[in-house]
Amino acid sequence: MTANDLQVLCSHLAQEYPFATRLNSQARQAAASRAWAAIERFYTNCRERRPGKKGYPRYQRDCRSVEYKQTGWQLDGEGKRLTLTDGCGIGQVRLIGSRDLATFPLEQIKRVRLLRRADGYYAQFVLQVDRRIQHAPSGLAAGIDVGIAAYVTDSDGATVANPRFIRQAEARLKRYQRRLSRRSVSHKQGKKPKTNHAARQRARHNTYPPAQPAPPATSPATSPATSPTAPRQSANWEKAKQRVGRAYLHLQRQREDFARKTASALISSHDLIALEDLQVRNLVRNRRLAKAISDVGWSRLRRWVEYYGRLQGVTVIAVAPQYTSQDCSGCGRRVRKSLSVRTHVCPRCGLILDRDHNAALMILRRGLEVARADGRWPHETSETSETSGTVGHTETERLGTAGLLRWGESSSVAPAGGSKNLPDVSG
Repeated sequence: MTANDLQVLCSHLAQEYPFATRLNSQARQAAASRAWAAIERFYTNCRERRPGKKGYPRYQRDCRSVEYKQTGWQLDGEGKRLTLTDGCGIGQVRLIGSRDLATFPLEQIKRVRLLRRADGYYAQFVLQVDRRIQHAPSGLAAGIDVGIAAYVTDSDGATVANPRFIRQAEARLKRYQRRLSRRSVSHKQGKKPKTNHAARQRARHNTYPPAQPAPPATSPATSPATSPTAPRQSANWEKAKQRVGRAYLHLQRQREDFARKTASALISSHDLIALEDLQVRNLVRNRRLAKAISDVGWSRLRRWVEYYGRLQGVTVIAVAPQYTSQDCSGCGRRVRKSLSVRTHVCPRCGLILDRDHNAALMILRRGLEVARADGRWPHETSETSETSGTVGHTETERLGTAGLLRWGESSSVAPAGGSKNLPDVSG
């Protein structure tokens, strides 16, 4: 089967199913293209022997978006009303937003996508424009180390605090989810009154039906029409479900907004950014740190750093993450330490740094080696350190370039008491 076979199948399904007939033909083609993208990605992962799950295509039962190409929609002259002209019966809708669509020629609008989210319906317009942001060269390079204690630590030692959005919203999310569970039909089946007085009073007014025994397993020969149907949820359950969805949507937007602002501040302040090529899907297997890693959103930050780097012409290099926290940025010695040890102490050169700061220096060193080998960064070694006020948004320091310590350089800091407090380097 090929992509063209799916497009041909769309025309056959339109003749067979009435709901597909009412939909615009190019909208059906867009749905087939998305299905083919999932199939092609699965076979590509299998062909390249990608480790882990290959992403087997699954049937999307509840599709919450529809995409139109050049036909099936009309935009009025003021860009305030969108009319859908296919047979689905949506008709004219009013657009509310800050974008002035009337300033764009209709030839530039290539696609229109209707999307349903927890807080309402959205219309997305895909325009063909060449977006470029003028970047003021600074001659600075930075290595950034992402973490949980600090969201970002750069090679100058400047840090951006982890906002921990999930911790702030956790109590509210639990309350909304408990409310949703109490309003569920399955929760009320077979519910017994509690022993306290308030529960007995509620049970006197709320008579729940007794628990029904589980229905016997139906044989394959049983007709689906005779099987018992699931009870319909109440209107209050639907309201509680919407509230849970809006809470999670707000949490997602908080993470996205913070990652975008941090990435924009990084790119606008530097000419080269080096970061780690982390495999987050393997890191979240740690059941003790999976929640914190998912909340901080390392992959989201990297995606926005690379996006803004392409817009402004800033070099972004992903280096191998192996031993960036173990190797010393002063002399290169590998100092083994567990995750609980947050200070790097080198027994050879006496360098004492924060663990994340040392890792950021190593990331910058590796990134400069790759950039100079590719000819994307000059071979001078006169990197200077510079920090200043906020860039991009408030409460974010300008992340400057660290003064690189050359291998074996004597600018390291020894602990108090001299060499007697340094670890033993014998053996």
